[in-house]
Amino acid sequence: MPRIAPLEPPYAADVQSSFDAIMQGAPPLMLFRTLATSERAWRKFRAGGLLDAGPLSLRERELVIDRTCALAGNEYEWGVHVAIFAAPAKLTPEEVAATAAEGSAAPLWSDAERTLLQAAETLHQRAALSDAEFSALRKHYDEAQVLEMLLLCGFYRMVSYVVGGLDLPLEAGAARFAA
Repeated sequence: MPRIAPLEPPYAADVQSSFDAIMQGAPPLMLFRTLATSERAWRKFRAGGLLDAGPLSLRERELVIDRTCALAGNEYEWGVHVAIFAAPAKLTPEEVAATAAEGSAAPLWSDAERTLLQAAETLHQRAALSDAEFSALRKHYDEAQVLEMLLLCGFYRMVSYVVGGLDLPLEAGAARFAA
């Protein structure tokens, strides 16, 4: 049973409109329906969204999001992202599995991808990057891309807090962590 009851249809017109814009015809996720119970929380959450086409490629963005969610134990958001974005991001099943398991240590990644994953892992561990770790990122990514990566890590760590705090059940059809 959800800790905060999500909205049920029919939704207010403005809420339905925002769901339609995000979900593109699919039913809204329980996370969205729960956050939308508070107009302020829903507005703030949508304002912080990073699902638009930013300076990182879809593949790079999804590697950061998937690894951040996996490190936080957020199977809910990891599974939603894998189900929706893994194929468009051209992530192989082995790469998807590695985002939830060995991460940057997997031998699958390019140097740039490994550096991106290492940065996400380091931020998860200590919420900071050393000068050397930041320089390693800058060898592959420009300032806008590094800022995007940092924002993605922070935003999806926040999403992990919300999902874990609410103890949301996994979405039907979403991917699952390996047993």
